[in-house]
Amino acid sequence: MTTTPPRVLTIAGSDSGGGAGIQADLKTMLALGVHGMSVIAAVTAQNSLGVQGYWELPPEAVRAQLDSVLGDIGAQAIKTGMLASPALVETVAEVLSGVDAPVVVDPVGVSKHGDSLLAPEAVGTVKTRLLPVATVVTPNLWEVAQLTGVKVEDERDLPRAAEAVLALGPTWALIKGGHLPGEPVDLLTDGSRSFRFTAERHDNRHTHGTGCTLASAIASYLALGEDVPGAVRQAKEYVTGAIARGFPLGAGIGPVDHGWRWRS
Repeated sequence: MTTTPPRVLTIAGSDSGGGAGIQADLKTMLALGVHGMSVIAAVTAQNSLGVQGYWELPPEAVRAQLDSVLGDIGAQAIKTGMLASPALVETVAEVLSGVDAPVVVDPVGVSKHGDSLLAPEAVGTVKTRLLPVATVVTPNLWEVAQLTGVKVEDERDLPRAAEAVLALGPTWALIKGGHLPGEPVDLLTDGSRSFRFTAERHDNRHTHGTGCTLASAIASYLALGEDVPGAVRQAKEYVTGAIARGFPLGAGIGPVDHGWRWRS
């Protein structure tokens, strides 16, 4: 008899270039052996050079997708990415507050190219509505500053950043220190337990989709039964391999390689 793999839902924006967003999420989920499902919250026109435009879906369209998937199929884990506006953040947070599955929140603020993907007025809604329903939140250093005002200059600032993020309500905070000088260090903590993750720094500019891929990988491993530290550790291993094999695409920044384990 055929067994249904664990089910993971991504709620995010579509990346027409295929390197980040919904497309990266679904590729990651397939690569890690879970069944990926999607709720599209926004559509971007983007390529290797940047984001040329984005259009939010109406909140009722996002809610209908959520009701459709969760009402019939359900999910063992959920990941959120680009939600763009206060109304969409509010809609998603309301639905997720009634769901038992672990929720991984990637608080997407800007793209790899520096293009804004979250309306300034939506930052408050992310803080008050979305982060309190998160099992794990995965901000990079720019997003930490956007959400908490804490600026991380070196590794010693990571615990203070994590404390400020945890004060907003998630169960776990994963502060991504990839933009720090020296070796990349991430700090995962729930306020009582802390885990430090390091990885080799790869000299590869083709890193589009890293954040989406990491959050989706964490959600996938949670759906496969790992605890949060175990899911983050394995997700980091997968993403590090994907970054090492990121490839050129178009005239700008290429994507990480979601299929690197198959190709190698």
